[in-house]
Amino acid sequence: MCLALPMQVIEMEGGLGGTTALCRGRDGVERVDTLLTGPLQPGQWILSFLGAAREVIDAGRAAQVGDALAALQSILDGQGGTDAMALIDSHFSDLVGREPQLPAFLRPIASAGSTR
Repeated sequence: MCLALPMQVIEMEGGLGGTTALCRGRDGVERVDTLLTGPLQPGQWILSFLGAAREVIDAGRAAQVGDALAALQSILDGQGGTDAMALIDSHFSDLVGREPQLPAFLRPIASAGSTR
């Protein structure tokens, strides 16, 4: 399983022609490769995986991912005790009461496969 971390851009290195940005995330400040996203503006949010910006996201999505990571960390730290399900529900509220959804770009492929 891969986990991308939300990070907020502090500044592009080398101006808009640069290919790295300084970003702040839950583990501090990191230098992130921006070849996949292109130039970023200070204050923008990204999902970073293995030192590379993979996707530009909004602050709301960054907060959702941050909440999910906090829930996972709480569970790993043994917090929540017998009420771990309530902890999961509170941090993964966007997933409670619904079935998992395929990303939009995969839906046509899945539909085409089900008619055969």
